[in-house]
Amino acid sequence: MKVLVAVKRVVDANVKVGVKSDGTGVDISNVKMSMNPFDEIAVEEAVRLKESGAATEVVVVSCGVAQAQEALRTALAMGADRAILVESEVDLQPLAVAKLLKALVDKEQPQMVMLGKQAIDGDANQTGQMLAALAGLPQATFASKVVVSEGRATVSREVDGGAEVLSLTLPAVVTTDLRLNEPRYVTLPNIMKAKKKPLETIRPAALGVDVTPRLTTLKVGEPPRRAAGVKVADVETLVEKLKSEAKVL
Repeated sequence: MKVLVAVKRVVDANVKVGVKSDGTGVDISNVKMSMNPFDEIAVEEAVRLKESGAATEVVVVSCGVAQAQEALRTALAMGADRAILVESEVDLQPLAVAKLLKALVDKEQPQMVMLGKQAIDGDANQTGQMLAALAGLPQATFASKVVVSEGRATVSREVDGGAEVLSLTLPAVVTTDLRLNEPRYVTLPNIMKAKKKPLETIRPAALGVDVTPRLTTLKVGEPPRRAAGVKVADVETLVEKLKSEAKVL
């Protein structure tokens, strides 16, 4: 079984970002970048499937700028077999990424496609669902457990009402949640080995996909600063302030 895992290069989760002075977006110049944490979980799960014998090959793919190779090399160091970079300088939106992944699914013919449930930069939570629709594949989102056996995937997922278990016929699309696993620590020897693993670079045009943005960002701004709190002498004063100042009563 071949597993295709999509990963995205994002601002590191520990970095505090700011808005550009012209309000066109988030300023990512000179900040640490890393693999999207949810995608890291997807890579870990795919590698575990290979280690258990359920999968035979793990292919990682990223869509974006040339520097996305760093995230791919990290995935290779975690245990993936080879990588594909769809290089584009265009700001790729979820639909464009889903179309690129669909083209790669047609080319690679994986039995399972795994993605993080969302990226921590845009928080769109759209790519996996769009890919499943475009490719006509069954999907299971927010996976907290994945078991593969006899051409089927049994996926446990959390929903608003509790827990749900889905049984999917492969090939299928699975998006991963935080509770699925704990990604392994990447060791230096594996980082060195990853440098020798194959990494193919292609352009969107080679896949026949138009990645022109369809959405326009009007303005990006920081949330308003929270006002300082005040202490009140008694309950009557609190109620009065809630009525006259906060206007919540």
